[in-house]
Amino acid sequence: MFCIIVKKKVMTSKTLILKAAFVLSVSHGLAQNQIVGKWKTIDDSSGEVKSVIEITERDGLYFGRITKLFLNADENQDPICNKCSSEDKRFKERILGMEILRDLKKNGDEYTDGNILDPEIGKVYRCKLWREGDILKVRGYWGPFFRTQMWIKAS
Repeated sequence: MFCIIVKKKVMTSKTLILKAAFVLSVSHGLAQNQIVGKWKTIDDSSGEVKSVIEITERDGLYFGRITKLFLNADENQDPICNKCSSEDKRFKERILGMEILRDLKKNGDEYTDGNILDPEIGKVYRCKLWREGDILKVRGYWGPFFRTQMWIKAS
């Protein structure tokens, strides 16, 4: 009888470990699919980090705001969006703190139907986002053309 109880405890422990591993793997998979959090933007040409964008969810839609800029010493340390359209509420606003991602909707593994502003040139593009591991792919569309950037998860 003692052997059966010990064996039952071992099986219970194994079952508990397997259940915990399953829960962790499922939650890791769900976390891999999330875009909420802070992301470092990478310059396409230099490969340097340009900014940190914090993506949040409000009422089922996703938005992204610039929380940090990595500027060279010779650059304006508090830039404004003077290239934005004068019809855009962000015209002449500070880039630090600016909401550049708007109205993205979760659609399967992608976030679509939103737009992104490039404050350096003042253009707004349709966009979609999706994750590939710790990389966030950000694709902006201008008509049939597009450009995809890779953002990395900020710790």
